[in-house]
Amino acid sequence: MQQGFLLFWIQSISFAKRLGNDMEVGIDSFASVGTSENGETADAAQSIAELLERIEQADRSGLDIFGIGEHHRHEFLDSANAVILAAAAARTERIRLTSAVTVLSAADPVRVFQQFATLDLISKGRAEMVVGRGSFTEAFPLFGFSLGDYDEIFAEKLDLLLKIRDNETVNWSGKFRPALENQAIYPRPLQKPFPIWLGVGGTPQSFRRAGMLGLPLVVAIIGGETHRFRSLIDLYRDAGEYAGHAPETLKVSLHSIGYVADTTEQAVEEFFPGYAETFTKIGRERGWPPVTRAAFDAQRGATGALLVGSPEEVAEKIRRHSESLGGISRVTFQMDNAQMNHAQLMRSIELIGMQMSPLLNN
Repeated sequence: MQQGFLLFWIQSISFAKRLGNDMEVGIDSFASVGTSENGETADAAQSIAELLERIEQADRSGLDIFGIGEHHRHEFLDSANAVILAAAAARTERIRLTSAVTVLSAADPVRVFQQFATLDLISKGRAEMVVGRGSFTEAFPLFGFSLGDYDEIFAEKLDLLLKIRDNETVNWSGKFRPALENQAIYPRPLQKPFPIWLGVGGTPQSFRRAGMLGLPLVVAIIGGETHRFRSLIDLYRDAGEYAGHAPETLKVSLHSIGYVADTTEQAVEEFFPGYAETFTKIGRERGWPPVTRAAFDAQRGATGALLVGSPEEVAEKIRRHSESLGGISRVTFQMDNAQMNHAQLMRSIELIGMQMSPLLNN
């Protein structure tokens, strides 16, 4: 009986720590080609300039993290995310800057490490990296890789990346890249160890791999009911503890589509049209049904994945998500895939940082 009570008490303390008042809040962007207030498409240079202004806004508003994705499609401008992040590093003071994600399968881990180590030096130790396989497949043929090697190539390149992070001089051999023999790799980042998160979708193997490696986890939940990922996150934590990693190092970040406005009604009115158009278009590529208002409203419900509403409503929803997932360390909003204009995005970032985040962490 006493043993059972003690176990419950220890688990409660661990859960309370994961739900503590230090949840990080941030923004992820795919550097979408922007839309002006009158609905016209902006040019690429203007879109990049506005994106950098939004990163500055996030820094001023007290947000913890800003991530830039990696895509190789005409509607996104983030194919060289380290370059965008370096520009942002020179214009910000405290916010951490990360990829979201780096498509490691189609990249050379040596160059990826060098780019983000350089970013860490420019930002004075504010850089991170989220690595994954990406939600689109254009990078594979673009860089000469086969989708048939989808998992094997990622596992090999992740192994090399971690060896480079942990060793200045590397000896390594693999199938998809020439071997390295007593090869020193520079520059070295300020942070030791440099933060590398693993971005995952919904496969148990990915969650287990992150746990066994002791890497913090970014879970992309863009639809469905968030609480259904609890078993996968438990698998991650169980694998990490089995591999001997301290529970406090097994951090979980939630990447969700969201948008915050002054009122819930305003958030829905502004966000839904562009969201429906974007995801109906993606759905045609992937065999999904067209987005309906009823489906959107269901996703905005208590257990749905979308974080769309007022600061108060969204803060409460994130709290529920965190509790249902056993505690999360970070949450990031992906909002620029709904054809919002720059002014709307600037205001939403301000509300997330100045109003929602303090409510979440009180």
